[in-house]
Amino acid sequence: MTTTPTPPPASRTRPTVPLRALLILPAGAALLLGLNAALQLLGTWAPVTSSRLADQHGYLMTLGFVGTLIALERAVALGRLWGYAAPVLLSVGSIGAITPLPTAAGAWLMVAGASVLAAIYRPLWLRNRDEAVLVQALGAVCAVIAAALRAGGVPVSVLIAWLAGFVILTIAGERLELARFAMGPRANALLSSFALAYCCAAVVALLWPGVGYPLLGVVVVALTAWLAANDVANKMIRTTGHTRFMAACMLAGYGWLLVAGVVWVGGPAFMGGPYDAVIHAVFIGFTISMIMAHSSVILPAVIRRPLPYRPVMWVAALVVHGGLVARIWLGDLLGIPLAHMVGGVANVVGVAGFFVIALGSALLATRSQGVSS
Repeated sequence: MTTTPTPPPASRTRPTVPLRALLILPAGAALLLGLNAALQLLGTWAPVTSSRLADQHGYLMTLGFVGTLIALERAVALGRLWGYAAPVLLSVGSIGAITPLPTAAGAWLMVAGASVLAAIYRPLWLRNRDEAVLVQALGAVCAVIAAALRAGGVPVSVLIAWLAGFVILTIAGERLELARFAMGPRANALLSSFALAYCCAAVVALLWPGVGYPLLGVVVVALTAWLAANDVANKMIRTTGHTRFMAACMLAGYGWLLVAGVVWVGGPAFMGGPYDAVIHAVFIGFTISMIMAHSSVILPAVIRRPLPYRPVMWVAALVVHGGLVARIWLGDLLGIPLAHMVGGVANVVGVAGFFVIALGSALLATRSQGVSS
């Protein structure tokens, strides 16, 4: 009697991760180095102690971490190999800035990376002539100017308006892309006008700080008020689960950006409490909060793996914003040193904790997907 051979059990296929996802690793390294530098500047214990690392704190967190993530996401949207030069150059330049290599080498690599990022927006614009892309392109131009001035020896405190312009205009343009219908028929023209006004005010602030920074503050306050009033997050906050988490992070981000604008209305902020308040309101309160809000939407497009929302993400977000309240309101504005330090440490713990949670969420989802396939 002939027996039919039993077919071998189907092999479990493990989900593959695209090679481009490896570019997240240097971005993560820049984040860890930037958080380490933050602990140094706060005067607390830090895993690595280096004066050069502390000097690069702002750069590592903005163009190194945030810049690499934005450039990677834009390169994926472009779909051409040359676009990946932007995240590569930005990440290598940021990490190179804290190696024994000459500081200028890392600085000019970041200029090159920011320039490639700006160039990416041309073909993206030609696809559909979308004003939201133009706003993001202006943000990339701000990054190029900031990187070039830094490479030329201009202090970081003088470049904050340009570094802030990079993240503010990029995120504002992305919000227009994602929530265009909620913002009304005039949204394209209004946001483009705000973006141009911001860039003009940043030029004035660079040349005549006493006039330019109040003007810049007015633009930021007006832009933030318009975004917060017209964003779909106002409706999303009345939902539950992931949607409410996204809305809460976005609205909190707008609140901190408004704080930075109000500080600038009062004049230049190059040192002390006002300077600390501006940079952390913009780059932690606004930027990191927006990254938290969109992490489960944008990162899967890069890594081609789900990053599910977990309720524990609320804990990290609350630690970040609670730390900002202590640092900015109690530490910077009321002059309480202990509140400044405790708030700063809470910011580091909250930011690091969120990305650990996000990594764990992605790994668990990938494992579950591999088992079920």
